[in-house]
Amino acid sequence: MGRLILLLLIIVVIVLLWKAFGPGSRARYRAMPQPQIKGPDDDDEFLWTIKKQRFKERRAAEQAAREEEERMRRARDRYTGHPDDPTDNGDTGKTDTPEK
Repeated sequence: MGRLILLLLIIVVIVLLWKAFGPGSRARYRAMPQPQIKGPDDDDEFLWTIKKQRFKERRAAEQAAREEEERMRRARDRYTGHPDDPTDNGDTGKTDTPEK
């Protein structure tokens, strides 16, 4: 009785392996249908393009802000004096408080 059950199990395993890896199994897995794109929010390439575009716009805005800040700093430094000179703060030595 045990030999009969073992023989049936071996036959079942062979059949399952044949169906999984036998001839024609490659064609079944290659013929998987491509997902249908129903709208732009389903298209990964479209979404990636939008993300790249927004990233570039954000970087350009940050760069423009940095350049404007640098331009303002240079204009302020030109107006007040040299920025690296700790003794020259643009002061003429006079104070704003009246002397008594």
